[in-house]
Amino acid sequence: MRPVYFLSDFGLQDPYVAVVKAVLAERAPGAAVVDLAHALPPQDLRRAAYALFEALAYLPEGAVVLAVVDPGVGTARRAVAALGRWTYVGPDNGLFTLAWLLDPPRRAFLLEPPRPRPKAALPGWAPGEATFHGRDVFAPAAAHLALGLPPEGLGPEVPVETLARLPLALTEGPEGEVLTFDRFGNAITTLLRAPVGGFVEVGGRRVPVRRTFGEVPEGAPVAYLGSAGLLEVAVNRGSAREALGLKEGMPVRLL
Repeated sequence: MRPVYFLSDFGLQDPYVAVVKAVLAERAPGAAVVDLAHALPPQDLRRAAYALFEALAYLPEGAVVLAVVDPGVGTARRAVAALGRWTYVGPDNGLFTLAWLLDPPRRAFLLEPPRPRPKAALPGWAPGEATFHGRDVFAPAAAHLALGLPPEGLGPEVPVETLARLPLALTEGPEGEVLTFDRFGNAITTLLRAPVGGFVEVGGRRVPVRRTFGEVPEGAPVAYLGSAGLLEVAVNRGSAREALGLKEGMPVRLL
């Protein structure tokens, strides 16, 4: 039995996360389900891609990564399972772009949706099948794989080269961009190095590179190598996003 690590933008105010877990429990009884994140910004693929990148190397190899951030749910975008050192289940919309830099997939399969199986229904009532693929498509596929069943049972195999990827690249510099922001307002960039004692330029500001936040005065900007190995820009005890007016995609340059 493989564990399932579950990430979504469903939040916790609605029952969506619990419903997906209920389907997993029904179809793969005994499989451990671990929450990676559910309060991600709605429909933010860059933020979700970074969250998966940040977590992946600490997950047990062979685990099923179930990720559902799916602005195109119900459209022609594909639903896929991809197999590498880890197994990925989710929409084919670029969500796994950064994770696949660490673990390029070797095989991929399209998911053919099973019919939803509600436990209770009103006369003449049936759940909609176009808007909750987390419940109706991805959870059953993740359960199938958690049980160790062959991926060929999910649907036809497709070339891994056809899997969707976001236009993102990680680089040692000297130039990169703001990838996304964490909940503290720290800007995570696409740069893989941060020479301590140097500077970076972002948003028209020259920001010193230090080892950690406390090495600059409170309220001052600072750049550092973050926990995921990417250059981050922060404000000590503040939000770089707000204080420096930073935005996703903004250029960042090592000086």
